[in-house]
Amino acid sequence: QVQLVESGGGLVQAGGSLRLSCAASASGRTFSSYAMGWFCQAPGKEREFVAGINYNGGRTNYADSVKGRFTISRDNAKRTVYLQMNSLKPEDTAVYYCARGSMLTEASAYDVWGRGTQVTVSS
Repeated sequence: QVQLVESGGGLVQAGGSLRLSCAASASGRTFSSYAMGWFCQAPGKEREFVAGINYNGGRTNYADSVKGRFTISRDNAKRTVYLQMNSLKPEDTAVYYCARGSMLTEASAYDVWGRGTQVTVSS
C-alpha cells in the first residue's frame, strides 16, 4: 500500500508563505496515474477540501477560500505533490493532509491519506 508523507508545515505570521510537500512511497500503481488533493482540518471542524490536481498536472481546482493565494502542483518524477500557500491568514490555521485518488471536494472520493502537517498562522 502506498504511503503519503506531508512536510513543510510550521508557524508563520499573517501574510507569509509556506510550501507543503507530500511524498508518495514507491509502491504499487504508479503515482502519475492518480489525481491528488489537499485537505485541511481545524480544531472542532470537519475536514475541508483545499485543492486538487489531475494525474499530469494539467487541471487543478481550488476551494473558493484559497483561490488566488494557494497553488497546487506536482512532480511525477519525484512522486511529490506540492501546495504553495501565499498571503496566509489566521483562519488558514489547520492540519493539512494530502490524499490520493481524485480532484473532487468530497473526502470520501480519496482512498489513501497522509498523517498531516500542522500549519499555524499568527496574527
